Amino acid sequence: MEAFNLTSSGPPMFILNGIPGLEAAHIWISIPFSTFYIISLLGNFMVLFVVTKEKTLHKPMYLLLCMLALTDIGMSSCVMPKALCIFWFGFKGITMDGCITQIFFINMLALMHSAILVTMAFDRYIAICEPLRYATILTNARIAKLGLVGLIRAVLFILPLPLLLRRLPFCTNHVIPHTYCEHIAVVKISCGDTRINRTYSLVITFVFSGLDLTLIGLSYGMIIRAVLRISSKTAHQKALNTCTAHISVMLVNGSLNLFSILTHRFGQGIAVHVHILLANLYLFVPPMLNPIIYGVKSKELRDKMGKYTCRM
Repeated sequence: MEAFNLTSSGPPMFILNGIPGLEAAHIWISIPFSTFYIISLLGNFMVLFVVTKEKTLHKPMYLLLCMLALTDIGMSSCVMPKALCIFWFGFKGITMDGCITQIFFINMLALMHSAILVTMAFDRYIAICEPLRYATILTNARIAKLGLVGLIRAVLFILPLPLLLRRLPFCTNHVIPHTYCEHIAVVKISCGDTRINRTYSLVITFVFSGLDLTLIGLSYGMIIRAVLRISSKTAHQKALNTCTAHISVMLVNGSLNLFSILTHRFGQGIAVHVHILLANLYLFVPPMLNPIIYGVKSKELRDKMGKYTCRM
């Protein structure tokens, strides 16, 4: 350990401590974590496979679901392999470049994930409030363009995070109390002026989280208003059923994300291991639950998945 605490002329080597205070339980913690990851990979790859194979599912809603599945796979895969190396083998070292790369992809995919949820809310708004114009407003090509805009937005606004981080000096403390290179956790161990890094991270978090949550809220507010105006109980129920999967996914993602952000930045009285467990749950639980929620709630997708599952 002492070797990593010495300053050197080259880029620093960081040590990821896993979950401080729960080191003795790392093997046991790895069991649910690896289970979540395996279920997430199976579920999301199944969604991608079924939607790709079935031409009847080549619709905007399912294309968005594929985008969500890809970001879910990417987010959990950025973290889980390294976390399992820490839990199982004690391989805690990570290079500066590896750390910065991990920070970029985790945050970029999280911002992309948020943009997809906004687009999914807009998709449901058009489907319920403008059903006759749905096919002309939301074409597959337009969904692809919206996905590209979300990707460009994520890359442009997250790229400064690793660039700002690279300019910081790291003196004697190279130990990161986390299972992965979380941006603020790395910033905290720097011996330089971190005000720009903290400010930019805070602005990105609250501006985009606030903007995306506002857009989602407005979409569902107008959906609820439109549904309440429907006199037929059958049509009323059908309209609500088209939104239940989306609402469930947004509640799971939004609640875990918001709670993790607030406890990490403002919950000084909360134990460190609680912060880290929440941060990990945000990356592992939604990717596991999203394909399950859509598989249960979407009859068309459920039937197609059942057809391929029975063949195996």
